[in-house]
Amino acid sequence: MKNVVFISPNFPTNYWQFCRALKENRLNVLGIGDQPYDQLAPQVRENLTEYYWVDSLENNEAVYRAVAYFIHKHGRIDWLESNNEYWLERDAWLRTQFHITSGFQEEDIDRIKYKSKMKAYYAKAGIPACRWHMVDDFNGCMSFVKEVGWPVVVKPDNGVGASDTHKLESEADLRRFLNNRRTWIPYIMEEFVHAEVNSYDAIIDSKGEPIFETGNVTPMSIMDIVNNQDNSIYHIVKTLAPDVQKAGRAAVKAWGVKSRFIHFEFFRLARDQGSLGKEGDVVALEVNMRPCGGFTPDMINFAHSTNVYQIWADMIAFDRSETPVGKHAFCAFVGRRDGKAFALSDSDLMRKYYPAMRMVERIPDALAGAMGNRMYVAVFPTKEKLAAFYRDALAEQKPKAAPKAKAAPKAAKKTAPKSAGKAKK
Repeated sequence: MKNVVFISPNFPTNYWQFCRALKENRLNVLGIGDQPYDQLAPQVRENLTEYYWVDSLENNEAVYRAVAYFIHKHGRIDWLESNNEYWLERDAWLRTQFHITSGFQEEDIDRIKYKSKMKAYYAKAGIPACRWHMVDDFNGCMSFVKEVGWPVVVKPDNGVGASDTHKLESEADLRRFLNNRRTWIPYIMEEFVHAEVNSYDAIIDSKGEPIFETGNVTPMSIMDIVNNQDNSIYHIVKTLAPDVQKAGRAAVKAWGVKSRFIHFEFFRLARDQGSLGKEGDVVALEVNMRPCGGFTPDMINFAHSTNVYQIWADMIAFDRSETPVGKHAFCAFVGRRDGKAFALSDSDLMRKYYPAMRMVERIPDALAGAMGNRMYVAVFPTKEKLAAFYRDALAEQKPKAAPKAKAAPKAAKKTAPKSAGKAKK
C-alpha cells in the first residue's frame, strides 16, 4: 500500500476531497495540519488514516518531525503533497530531506517559483513572454521604462497570486514604490500587457502526458481586483481553446512536468502589442505547479460532469484514470465584495438563477483578497447566459437622484392701500 502524506488537508476547506479520493484508491492517507484533531471537520477526519497536529505549518522542524514519525510507523513515504502554492517550496524541501522522488525537489524551486527564471523555459517552449527587468534603482528602472513605456507592473519575483503587485504609471509612482518596497524581497518589473488571462489546467501522468485538460478565463485583472478591492469573476471554459491547449502542452514539455495537477496562465492579447504579438495571440504569464486555487476544482467538476479529485488520485495510484467525463458547460464564478449595494440582493439572485446554482457561500478570509467575500458558482450552456448572469450578479444600485428643490414662493407685490376717502388738506 502506498503511503501519501498530505499537507494541510483542512485548508482550503474543499481539499479534504483529495484525501477522500486517495482513500477510495486504497492508499494510506497521512495528514499533517495546524488545526487540532478534534476541531477538524468530520469529512477531513473520516478520510485520513492518521493525522499529526503541529502548532504551525510554518514551523519546519515540527513538520519534519511529523514526516519522520510517519516513516517510523508506516514505512517509506511514496508521495508528499499539499497542492498549495504557499507550501510548494517546503514540500520540495521535505521530499529532498526524506528522498521522496515523486515530486519536485529543492533544486527545482527556482525554475518553478521565480518569474524571472520562467522566461527561459517559455523561450524553450516557443511561447512569447513580456519584456522584464529586475528592480534595482530609479535610473535602472527608468531605462527599462524608456524601452517599454508606461505603465509597467512590479511584483515579487517569487510571489503568490497578485499579492504585493503594483501598476506604475509615472515617475512619481515609481519613486513611491521604491521608497516603500520591502528591500529584502527581489522584485521583477514587466511591461504592461493589455489582455485577459486564459489558463491551461491539466493533470499530467508520469510520462508527461495529459490525463485531463481544461482551462479558465479571467476577463478582469487579478491585480486590480486585489488592489482596488473589486468584485471577482472568472469561468471554466466549455471547450479548451486549441491555441491555449497547444501552449499548455508545450510548456509542460519545456518544464518536464510529470505526475502533477497544474495551472498554467497565459495572456490573450486584447490588442496588437509590439513584439509580443497581434490581438488574440496567446503569450506567457506564469506557471503554477499545483491546481488552480480556491474552489476551482469543484467548478471544473461542475463544468465537465466529472471528478478531478478522483482523476488526480487515480494518477497517483495507477498513472491513468477511467473516471468518466460527461456533458460540458460553462461554469461561472462571481465573488461579491461586502459593503457594495447590489441591484439584486442575495435572495433575488438565488431566486432568479436557482436551477443553475451549484455553490453559494462565504469565502474564507485568507482567499477573499483575490476572490471577494461571498461567492456564487453557476453552470450555463451558452456564453450568452453566462454573460447575463455576470451582469445581474454585479449590477449595483443606481444612486437615488437628489430631490428637486422646491421653488421659493413668489413675493407678493406691495400696493398702496386704498384710501377710504380723500386725504384732508
